[in-house]
Amino acid sequence: MADAHSERQTSIFSPPFYSSPTGYKMRARLYLNGDGNARHTHMSPSFVLMTGEYNGILKWPFNHKVTFCLYDQSSQNRHVIDSFRPDIKSNSFQRPHSDMNIAGGIPEFFPVSMIQQTGNGYSNYY
Repeated sequence: MADAHSERQTSIFSPPFYSSPTGYKMRARLYLNGDGNARHTHMSPSFVLMTGEYNGILKWPFNHKVTFCLYDQSSQNRHVIDSFRPDIKSNSFQRPHSDMNIAGGIPEFFPVSMIQQTGNGYSNYY
């Protein structure tokens, strides 16, 4: 979080993974201090399509619902779950022509102010 606030590292990536054994290669990208209009106000999770082994046999553009979940680790079960359907006209969801496409996601997913509250149930850091 400190690196995100100081803008030393604005985002972090998950390791790449496949949607199924012969599926789309992808990874998650998280802007801990927000992206775009949500910069400094919200955490912004994103979805990134990558060049994968099976791209030649997959249907393009990618048109599957993407869901992000932030799990409340306390007993209150205040999970944050949001989804989006890709804009199939966006370059983010076309067949990748380089290692990774531009990320697409949910800019205003979760307020930064809430993740910084002590005992928030989502993080061990505050």
